[in-house]
Amino acid sequence: MIQRIQTLYLLAALTFCVGCLCLPIAHFIVGDGLNSFAGSLDPYERVDMYNLWLVSEGKHMFYFCPVLMAILVITTSLICVDVLLFKRRVLQMRVATFCMILLVAWYIAYGIIIYLLNSSAGMLWSTHWAAAFPAVTFILLYLAIRGIRKDEKLVRSLDRLR
Repeated sequence: MIQRIQTLYLLAALTFCVGCLCLPIAHFIVGDGLNSFAGSLDPYERVDMYNLWLVSEGKHMFYFCPVLMAILVITTSLICVDVLLFKRRVLQMRVATFCMILLVAWYIAYGIIIYLLNSSAGMLWSTHWAAAFPAVTFILLYLAIRGIRKDEKLVRSLDRLR
């Protein structure tokens, strides 16, 4: 199981998904408009956005974007299951494809949340390098699908020879 290259790709994808769950994905500089939105925040205070909540100066502020967290938790769980599906290659490809679709949905939700915060709350934002982890996971899943497809073709060609 581990000697297959697609399993290594899936394990690397799992690592990047967990990393994105644990690290901040954006930084905001709070303007005057967020005070009515988030309670009592000092103007020009730096706020870190994680997948589930916003954190200011190391203290948890409030739950904000459970959609991002839900998508990544589902994707991480499916990648864990996908590693164990090494005997059912067609199903393994389908699960990996579904995970790729979920990662695209994560970026769409991320963009919508950033747009809403930027327009309604008047916050300046900068993306964090951990926001690129789902894209890296997408690429690793694509490489895993290619490896799974190659294995499936090899097994089918050996079945034809018998």
